[in-house]
Amino acid sequence: MSRLMVGRAGVGRVLARGYATGEDLDLVVAGAGPAGYVAAIKAAQLGMKVACVEKRGSLGGTCLNVGCIPSKALLHASHLYHQAEHGMTKYGIDLGGKPTLNVAQMMKQKDKSVKGLTSGIEFLFKKNKVQYLKGAARVTGPNSVEVAPTNGGEPQTYATKNILVATGSDVMKLPGMDIDEERIVSSTGALSLPEVPKTMIVVGGGVIGLELGSVWSRLGAKVTVVEFMDAIAAGADDEVAANFKKILEKQGIEFKMGAKVISATRNDSDGVDVVIEGRDGGEQERVQTDVVLVSVGRVPYTKDLGLAEVGVELDDRGRVKIDEHFKTNIPSIRAVGDVVAGPMLAHKGEEEGIAAVENMVNPAAGHINYNAIPSVIYTHPEVAWVGKTEQQLKAEGVKYKIGKFPFQANSRARTVDDFYPEEFCKVLTDAETDIILGAHIINGTAGELIAEFCVALEYQASAEDIGRTCHPHPCLSEALKESCMSAYDKPIHS
Repeated sequence: MSRLMVGRAGVGRVLARGYATGEDLDLVVAGAGPAGYVAAIKAAQLGMKVACVEKRGSLGGTCLNVGCIPSKALLHASHLYHQAEHGMTKYGIDLGGKPTLNVAQMMKQKDKSVKGLTSGIEFLFKKNKVQYLKGAARVTGPNSVEVAPTNGGEPQTYATKNILVATGSDVMKLPGMDIDEERIVSSTGALSLPEVPKTMIVVGGGVIGLELGSVWSRLGAKVTVVEFMDAIAAGADDEVAANFKKILEKQGIEFKMGAKVISATRNDSDGVDVVIEGRDGGEQERVQTDVVLVSVGRVPYTKDLGLAEVGVELDDRGRVKIDEHFKTNIPSIRAVGDVVAGPMLAHKGEEEGIAAVENMVNPAAGHINYNAIPSVIYTHPEVAWVGKTEQQLKAEGVKYKIGKFPFQANSRARTVDDFYPEEFCKVLTDAETDIILGAHIINGTAGELIAEFCVALEYQASAEDIGRTCHPHPCLSEALKESCMSAYDKPIHS
């Protein structure tokens, strides 16, 4: 058989091996992470004949298998352990000494959560009649995808009207640090350590490093975060990031700011030798640690997909270039999620997946307000934000007002008594129209609370709209209401 290959020079014909299926599809989705599996289900719901290709052996991508889901399971479990060890006596609960930690059982519980969700996607595929192809996808033309089965069988080529690339991202690696997932680990290895290390160095003070560093710090590790920049939590509002760092330092996490790790190598004592120096060079510091977590970000995964061979254009960072309808330079091939520009967030990928397939059915449909996509760091307290930061508004020359309310003045926070003085809700509004431009929260439930502001941004609500909306009492959400009142008038309780 032969397949079409579209390149910059035009259309040619090259020979290829692989068995061609006799049934044409409307859509083949490469990748079954949040962007891919959601797109596949939505396409099937819209009446398309859909196949979704995944080589991992389980559905859900990085997020469900070695990312968002297992990390949240460990964050929850480690928080409960930390509360049992340090935070119960003030409530009149005496556990009679230090609680016993069973790391193996904690990991078993984490794996149960992952298994339940990944198998749930298989059920949804069957329910919606999405064909699940277990194998590695390779785009072989504008309308064909070759799948090499994970069981080693003969590759098959599927003819399809549309192709959606949703293959996600991979761990960004650094020179001088060979990840073995035992002592020098990525997020994957950090989710499965068999015991609590005495010491851990986290390379990178972003979301992943702070979350997983918090897990092992709560369980007893001495954690040091080495961050190249002058602030942690890249993308967060400067004021929020500064307060967040103070809280983490109170929890025992140390920070080396404006610094970089030059190398991390295994030593003979089953530890890791680490060399650290200032961002601009200078004197080097040599330390030993039990575990190094490399968490400096992720890169789009396009390896062996055949995109270059068929002429799909990538940008200078290896991301697939798309237009406003998620189309590549080859109109029948679209891309969404971590392989395209924008924040590498599961919920961003899901929205793109739905919008992309809606656009296949109706070219006028399918759009995303990227300004209303939230970010959350699931530490304790959580940090969440949506829309513009204060530094962005300053850089853009936008005149704005600030409304802020501390959670220590919130009645529900006081009754629960599990907050830090640095926790607050901050809303940024247009100085003339009062329309909400951004919102930022530090609180134990910030990830849940931020959704109210996501709706506000989507519908261009003003601070007064929220400030005059009745919120239940006593609830943490009253802090959102009062921060908005603070922006256009005055709050009641501070």
